[in-house]
Amino acid sequence: MNPPEPAEWSVSAGLVAYAEAVLAMEECVAAIHRAERRERIWLLEHPPLYTAGTSAKDHDLLDARFPVFRTGRGGQYTYHGPGQRVAYVMLDLNRRRRDVRLFVRDLEEWLIRALARLGVRGERRDGRVGIWVTSGGGREDKIAAIGVRLKHWVSYHGISLNVCPDLSHYSGIVPCGVAQEGFGVTSLATLGIDVSLPQADAALKAAFADVFGPVTEALDEERV
Repeated sequence: MNPPEPAEWSVSAGLVAYAEAVLAMEECVAAIHRAERRERIWLLEHPPLYTAGTSAKDHDLLDARFPVFRTGRGGQYTYHGPGQRVAYVMLDLNRRRRDVRLFVRDLEEWLIRALARLGVRGERRDGRVGIWVTSGGGREDKIAAIGVRLKHWVSYHGISLNVCPDLSHYSGIVPCGVAQEGFGVTSLATLGIDVSLPQADAALKAAFADVFGPVTEALDEERV
């Protein structure tokens, strides 16, 4: 199997509407499947909103204070908003490996390595998707979420990393269905890690290359 060309790496300025992003991803995934464009990693921020994955339960939506979008990605309810880095991952597993579990584990490894570059120990937890950090008193908080979908073995949706979002917005949902006492959500800012979104992006970019291979900057006219 020939390795794919370096994936294109795009970062959007400003807030991108969720419906617009989904449409752009679907168009990109179709083009990748037709071998008309390279794989793509798209970093952005959304305005405040909630998304419901395929496993979302209605009772986990506690307060619909923001728009709610039903989406085909895996997982349950999550929040997106300013200060959170969303990375949409459009990779062709036909040219990599058709193994969903391995792919999700690689996404986890990507986040763990990026967090390590920022001085944070991120960890996996059996039965809980995403990346977690341990806090005092045995508490564990989720700092990054994962939710993906495949079409023709091309991935889309992806990951989100809490850099400096307003964590109070998570109180409108049961994040990812985890409601047990001692579990919550956190951010780099809450952990005392003072980094900008561009600094977080640099860590994500370097860690992505470690796990998935090299990337190339997308030309302005080629941005999603």
